[in-house]
Amino acid sequence: MKITFVGAGSTAFVKNVLGDTMLTPALKDCEIALYDINPERLEESRILVEWMNQKLNDNRAKIKSYLGVENRKEALRGSDFIINAIAIGGFEATKMDFEIPKKYGIRQTIADTLGIGGIFRGLRMIPVLRDIAADVEEVCPDAWFLNYSNPMAMNTGFLQRYTGMKNIGLCHSW
Repeated sequence: MKITFVGAGSTAFVKNVLGDTMLTPALKDCEIALYDINPERLEESRILVEWMNQKLNDNRAKIKSYLGVENRKEALRGSDFIINAIAIGGFEATKMDFEIPKKYGIRQTIADTLGIGGIFRGLRMIPVLRDIAADVEEVCPDAWFLNYSNPMAMNTGFLQRYTGMKNIGLCHSW
């Protein structure tokens, strides 16, 4: 079984989700493909996942890293499951999701769902999700796409309505 983690530069999230994976008996021998566009963050996650594989999993999982959009298809190729945890624009964009509405008197608590901040986030996310979906449909059309990225409702709704990809929206609470 192959699991590809898209947005693997999110080290804390990688730790939670792939830690759970390595503690699940049926998934201990899986192949894990880590994919990100940030080389430093991808390397930090790779080191962590290899350490978890050693400590939690007796080195049973096969871990491989893929960097950059040019390697995305290869990371996805043959996947059974794709875990999506990307955040387009990083912290600076997320800050603007709060600051712009606040400037106009709109207060929001988190900006992860359907408020104005969620709309901003969705406008950044959907074009990237469209491109990822095209790659998934080409190189692993039977894979399940597990979307953890916010805004959950908009991302999952877009994927279900406009792609042929099998997908579901999930949340891995802290």
